[in-house]
Amino acid sequence: MTEDWRNRITVNPEILAGKPIIKGTRISVEHVLDLLANGWTTEAILENYVQLKRKDVTAVLKYAAQILKEEKVYPLP
Repeated sequence: MTEDWRNRITVNPEILAGKPIIKGTRISVEHVLDLLANGWTTEAILENYVQLKRKDVTAVLKYAAQILKEEKVYPLP
């Protein structure tokens, strides 16, 4: 069974105004997603953010997927 993203992602209103972050860091889920969207590889992220683990990057993707699964879209007339 794969690790649950909840073990690695947290929300603390006192850190980054409550944005989801990787536990034990001030690195936001949004930032890691932005890096990936701009062509960074997981390896490049891990080299530049040595406090992160591969499982953290995977947790970011799982978190984003979960949020999108729960999103409701209502067409406008």
